[in-house]
Amino acid sequence: MAEAMTVRQQGAAQAPRVASRWMGFRWVGLAAAMALGACSTIVPRGPAPAINNPAATPTPSVGDGSFDRGIPRDTERNRVALLVPLSGSNAGIGKSIANATMQAVLDTRTEQVRITNYDTATGAEAAARRAIAEGAQLILGPLLSDDVRAVAPIAKAAGVPVISFSNDVGVAGDGVYLLGYAPTQSIDRVVSFAASRGVRNFAGLVPNGLYGQRSSTAFLRAVEDSGGQVLSLQAYPRGAGAITSTVARLNEKAPYGAVLIADGGASAAAIAPSVKRASPGVHLLGTELWNSESGIGSRAALDGAWFASVPDTLYRQFAVKYRARFGTAPYRLASLGYDAVLLTVRIGRDWPVGRAFPEKRLRDPDGFAGIDGAFRFGSDGVAERALEVQEIRGGSTVLVSAAPTDFKR
Repeated sequence: MAEAMTVRQQGAAQAPRVASRWMGFRWVGLAAAMALGACSTIVPRGPAPAINNPAATPTPSVGDGSFDRGIPRDTERNRVALLVPLSGSNAGIGKSIANATMQAVLDTRTEQVRITNYDTATGAEAAARRAIAEGAQLILGPLLSDDVRAVAPIAKAAGVPVISFSNDVGVAGDGVYLLGYAPTQSIDRVVSFAASRGVRNFAGLVPNGLYGQRSSTAFLRAVEDSGGQVLSLQAYPRGAGAITSTVARLNEKAPYGAVLIADGGASAAAIAPSVKRASPGVHLLGTELWNSESGIGSRAALDGAWFASVPDTLYRQFAVKYRARFGTAPYRLASLGYDAVLLTVRIGRDWPVGRAFPEKRLRDPDGFAGIDGAFRFGSDGVAERALEVQEIRGGSTVLVSAAPTDFKR
């Protein structure tokens, strides 16, 4: 069985940051694994209960009996490093991802890889240097975009690919691949769906900052591509008063057929009543952030809203098994860690021990699939995903448009 170990960084601590067509999918070992017998990265809130610490170090197999800086040298498995925050303010989500990677290792019963966890909260650069020094041939993570920027040149110099959990497309490319859910894709999907339901007049509310800027660009492009028009697009700073005045400006040109709120569920729910009063019958549109909130369906103010996300069917099965093993619910983004391992195992079938990770396989145009559905990496290193559309209805979410089975243009 492949093993997971956790390595704590030494030295001064660093303050944690908050944050075409294809012929068929490569199913990355999903059938075996699932025999169950969400700019800078935005880190969503997760379940309140503490997540079991995945840092417990199992008794490792010694391999040839030699050691490298405290980690046994393994001559039978390829070395993979998981870089996530295991301490500090983002430890909850980091540990959830680490738990999910361990679950994937156990579910796949892989003998091909050995995963070691490194804490990025005490310095992502130091974590990457140590991982590579200890033999890592592939890096999974980091989570935060600033950490990806710190790790990328180190990994590049060593010829080690990085599969990050960030959603900041600005850090992708040149050996860095993004598994995170890009807001541009969710916006394009939900706008296209709204247009298919007859919506032609759109408006948007976006927060100040990089996420809002990229959401604005994606929104304008998506509406244009759908044949609609954006009648108003307003950006707002954080703060209740600022949002209220911004919504008032937006409502000057109401009514609208649909209004995008490119923010989390709590902010969207606070904004929704004012928008609905000015535009009766309006369809509120959300981004991938909404799917990161387990209670999004219970926000009554968002009833009737649409948002695009990765499919949830397999995730629900994963969450049940995760809770049974770790005693608490996973963060929604934990599936990224699970799918990263499935991807590694799938490619690892053709990855000789001791050789460099076959990076070219990541760009397989046939793509892959996992808990979060089908995906493939584009030339820019960003995971292109097949997304579904859900509607918030009666205290729950309802599937209104299934994820496509291919990426036909």
